[in-house]
Amino acid sequence: MSTNPPDLRPDLAPRAALSETPRAGQPTIGMVSLGCPKALVDSERILTRLRAEGYGISPDYAGADAVIVNTCGFLDSAKAESLDAIGEALTENGKVIVTGCLGAEPDYIREHHPRILAVTGPHQYEQVLDAVHGVVPPDPDPFVDLLPARGVQLTPRHYSYLKISEGCNHKCRFCIIPDMRGRLSSRPAHAVLREAEKLVDNGVHELLIISQDTSAYGLDRKHDVHLWKNREVRSHITDLARELGQLDAWVRLHYVYPYPHVRELIPLMADTGSNLLPYLDIPFQHAHPDTLKRMARPAAAARTLDEIAAWRAICPDITLRSTFIVGYPGETEAEFQTLLDWLGEAQLDRVGCFKYENVEGARSNSLPDHVEEDQKQDRWERFMAKAQSISEARLAAKVGQRIDVIVDEVDDEAATCRTKADAPEIDGNLFIDAEFEGLKPGDIVRVEVEEAGEYDLWGRQVPAA
Repeated sequence: MSTNPPDLRPDLAPRAALSETPRAGQPTIGMVSLGCPKALVDSERILTRLRAEGYGISPDYAGADAVIVNTCGFLDSAKAESLDAIGEALTENGKVIVTGCLGAEPDYIREHHPRILAVTGPHQYEQVLDAVHGVVPPDPDPFVDLLPARGVQLTPRHYSYLKISEGCNHKCRFCIIPDMRGRLSSRPAHAVLREAEKLVDNGVHELLIISQDTSAYGLDRKHDVHLWKNREVRSHITDLARELGQLDAWVRLHYVYPYPHVRELIPLMADTGSNLLPYLDIPFQHAHPDTLKRMARPAAAARTLDEIAAWRAICPDITLRSTFIVGYPGETEAEFQTLLDWLGEAQLDRVGCFKYENVEGARSNSLPDHVEEDQKQDRWERFMAKAQSISEARLAAKVGQRIDVIVDEVDDEAATCRTKADAPEIDGNLFIDAEFEGLKPGDIVRVEVEEAGEYDLWGRQVPAA
């Protein structure tokens, strides 16, 4: 059992979990998956394809014939982490294939690690498979190497990330994701729904919907219409959310930009007949209009407060999570204070924060008046202190309430659970530390909240409503 620290990286996926044991003599591949949930889904797809070809999946370097490192290139610190992981894989195994966002810069990688066997960019699954075939030829046994119905999953069995699109059409000055992953490319609605249904049929109790820009889903397809269950469904986030909410699993939306049509989602979240959770993960990034303009982001923080108030009027239980950047080039003390004041008014439930970093290729690098590192750190600490006080007060208001939670883990000390207000890894937990022995991961149970901390809750199990 562990409570949440206040400095969790809000961009990271859970650590990949591998549990199967390869058969004797089976060609075996290891996987190191870094970065965000979208990269984790890419890793799952690569491993599923390899598993279908008869490869075993190794949980460690020693048992692998080669290792794939799926990298992150979102920040320079993430690039450094990726280079370290590549170096470790080379030291421990020696045969390394690199893919992912940093793979879009092959010369940069080879400059640091010339011994790698191959480099591919993000979501280039075929090239990764070709590289694996060249290093470790497949040797399938059709009587033994059975692919699990749900494919290879790197998350715990009871929840899964579901990626609905790739790429992004935004041109934020601090971000190079569109350069690495391209423009928006949405999956057809029926394909997303088919995958979601298959996951639920195979035991997933929570679907976490991800993309670079979930609100824009289907825009590139002109919101085309597809048949699903003998009815027409548009490739549009509202239609998709409505259909997903009919599945027998919690559905959680991430990376939702606050476009006007997002308000159409809120009544679905308030509908007790839908499993669409009252939870929005929205990357506001800042609140001062001048800072937002320098970021090339929509500069409408005042209207955003009105929109938040309207959402809460429709769905009082809605949880709002967001991420912000402090120390952006040109950010003055007055601009930062505006952000703090806005946060106090918005009363967001869950908040993550980055200190601005230059990223090679980002247009923000050339902006004037970069903020000193010690000033960034000071603002980050002040921001997180404000966010912590808001979190503590909002959680304290939950004491005495009866709510549903999903069990993530059970050990000797407690059952670690999450409420509908908590996404895995990046949000808080609810702990049941008495009479929890019969619980197992994936159970959804009713609890009464008895105690609240800065980020986490404690409670006891009570009969279902």
